[in-house]
Amino acid sequence: MTDLSLHLMDIMQNSVVVGSTYVETGIKAEKSKNLLTLYVKDDGWGMSEETIKKVSDPFYTTRTTRKAGLGIPLLRLSAEMAGGGITIESEPGKGTTITATYEIDNIDRKPLGDISETMAISIMGHPELEFHLILANDEEEYVFRTEDVREQIGTVPINDMVIIGYLKEMISEQVKNIFGGILDEIIS
Repeated sequence: MTDLSLHLMDIMQNSVVVGSTYVETGIKAEKSKNLLTLYVKDDGWGMSEETIKKVSDPFYTTRTTRKAGLGIPLLRLSAEMAGGGITIESEPGKGTTITATYEIDNIDRKPLGDISETMAISIMGHPELEFHLILANDEEEYVFRTEDVREQIGTVPINDMVIIGYLKEMISEQVKNIFGGILDEIIS
């Protein structure tokens, strides 16, 4: 995967597959700690301790459509190459949180990528779900919630192309506001 937004999209898709009704994605850049933290939290099926131990194996998957599950192993490799790592917290019936950390200034840290596109694709593909996006730095935080959007648009479907275009623009602007000067690759 060429950027971190693609890792997030893959983990978010996992959340959809396991019956989640709520998916929260967070990105926090703490320049003071040289730390970039990404997480995806859901209310899906959850995993047992045994399954948590297996998911880092690329040849383990619960899907029947393929024989390999590369999402979490690739996320782990990406994080470890950039001076970080991943943690997985999960409980059957209560959901899962997958967190990845990166050194901001590590030469091997992949660029953030297009977070607005990742969110737009997720919302378009699963308009029935509640998505949250939390962007934060050392000083400020931005919270996007699909339920707030639904309240504003009334009967217009959230995956209407005009609404999606507006959401992409809004999220893109907030990514620049929160991470500009910290994650310089996004400000081109």
